[in-house]
Amino acid sequence: MAGHPERATKVCPVCGRPFQWRKKWKDVWEEVRYCSERCRRRRSSVTDPLGVE
Repeated sequence: MAGHPERATKVCPVCGRPFQWRKKWKDVWEEVRYCSERCRRRRSSVTDPLGVE
């Protein structure tokens, strides 16, 4: 079976893809919102409230 079913998952608000808990995030998992540094950098262009009509 692929993956680890016991690991928590979240959905990235930028790309919409699910991502799993990682050991490097063990102390900050509640604050993690993006699947990658690339998505974190792109967040303003995707979720900009002023860009909505």
